[in-house]
Amino acid sequence: MNNITKNALEESLKKFLLQKPLDKITISDLTTDCGISRMAFYYHFKDIYDLVEWACIEDASRALQGKKTYDTWQEGLLQIFEAVLENKPFILNVYRSVSRERVENYLYALTYELIEGVVEEQSENLMVTEEQKKFIANFYKYSFVGVMLDWIKRGMKESPEEMAGLITVTMHGNVGNSLRNMEKNK
Repeated sequence: MNNITKNALEESLKKFLLQKPLDKITISDLTTDCGISRMAFYYHFKDIYDLVEWACIEDASRALQGKKTYDTWQEGLLQIFEAVLENKPFILNVYRSVSRERVENYLYALTYELIEGVVEEQSENLMVTEEQKKFIANFYKYSFVGVMLDWIKRGMKESPEEMAGLITVTMHGNVGNSLRNMEKNK
């Protein structure tokens, strides 16, 4: 039952974001639309921004399901871009309504999870420390998020395929090379 309520609130939020900015949507709007009490909302979320964050994470985890290996990360990246584009009104409204730091933190968590799986897999037979692996994952995380934020800021004009393709070409072999370079420079 919990996910049914959360999903209904997410759907309602996305519907309202097509009509008005995030800061004009009230909890009463959402609860009335869903036919639930305010207490039901507060049982699941502390505020609308908490709902926004949950919705973003849910969309992202659906996009990334099983796409955290070297052979599949490009597909996972493409699916992240597709999920962002599919939710364009929602994403643009959130991007304009909440602090940039909040959007960055969401994207950092999302992309770190994707890259961390690739780094772990690529470092399997290498003598690199956990700190070195984290450094490499963070390095690429910041790069991905910068590209994604720039794409969002420009209105998502390029296709998800084009954006994921550019990143894939740029990144080809780089995670493995970074790990091997770390191993050599101990």
